[in-house]
Amino acid sequence: MIETAPLDRLPVETVIRRFSRGVIKEALERELARGGQVFFVHNRVQSLPSMVKFVQELVPDARVIMGHGQMKERELEATMVKFVTGQADVLVSTAIVESGLDIPASNTIIINRADRFGLAQLYQLRGRVGRERQQAYAYLLVPADGRVDEQAQRRLRALQELTELGSGFKLAMRDLEIRGAGNLLGAQQHGHIAAVGYDLYSKLLAEAVRELAGNRTDATVDPVISVAVEGFLSEEYVPEVNQRLALYKRLAGATSDAEVADLRAELADRFGPLPAPADQLLDIVRIRVAARSVGIEKVEAGEGKALVTFSPVTKLDPEHLVRVIQRSRGRFKMKREFTLEATILRGDWPRVRDSLLGMLAELGRS
Repeated sequence: MIETAPLDRLPVETVIRRFSRGVIKEALERELARGGQVFFVHNRVQSLPSMVKFVQELVPDARVIMGHGQMKERELEATMVKFVTGQADVLVSTAIVESGLDIPASNTIIINRADRFGLAQLYQLRGRVGRERQQAYAYLLVPADGRVDEQAQRRLRALQELTELGSGFKLAMRDLEIRGAGNLLGAQQHGHIAAVGYDLYSKLLAEAVRELAGNRTDATVDPVISVAVEGFLSEEYVPEVNQRLALYKRLAGATSDAEVADLRAELADRFGPLPAPADQLLDIVRIRVAARSVGIEKVEAGEGKALVTFSPVTKLDPEHLVRVIQRSRGRFKMKREFTLEATILRGDWPRVRDSLLGMLAELGRS
């Protein structure tokens, strides 16, 4: 993903407003006062002439023209050339302007009945402005009575929230969650992704595909590790929030010590020497990887003791566990069903970490 914006490019200020003469007049006059041009999108050909008249009444001195896809080719071309060359101030048109136009002087777009547009279409329309160094504005107009269905509200809020440059991928993912991904293995054109989220939906889909292919799907365990140190990536160490989230996701999905080691090397290479919280976070991930391999769903450590809770689906052989407890000479003992208490080293974090990793390795050793 390319996330670096062109030099001096500013995000488009996006606002949601109810349809009113005052809001539209203010938006038009603000742009015209600084010598710019305005796109006014009204996606109904039949009522487009009356909307042109309405806009002309609001700003009598402006040069207002109309464009739509049902015009003759030469007539539409002449209209667009007039706007591109600055011979008109306001272009009232249907959504035909959503792509293929680069008009630096146009830095305000007003979209009437924005609630009727899809998220991708709104994103494309907003992209018609803000292509130079001036602050651009996008007005998303909804009915004057404010009646907008829930999905439309979510689309408009998403566009308003994700205004930073390079947010197209995030908007695509939000759109996927709002609309649903569809049933890839069946005929339905809708899905349940909004209910469970994209990541979980992807995992469930992958499991379903494996099962249909005849491959056995083992239940996964996501261990919870509770220790007396903090582990996190600070804003000072990884300043960009998207990078931090991506790194947390990769750490959560790590399945081996080698993978954790690679992540440690990558962090040091990209961001410099690891501060203590980041170093401890990677240690905790190592413990989590070791616990998952044994089928442990929770490890709580403190004051020289560790409580280990096994998952009901653990693959650990009960006879093997009995032998480990017998060999431990009192270091391991069962507290209750699925819960084992272990004696570990006290002291600084490296001693505790190594003791926990050693304990988990002993439990998993055949």
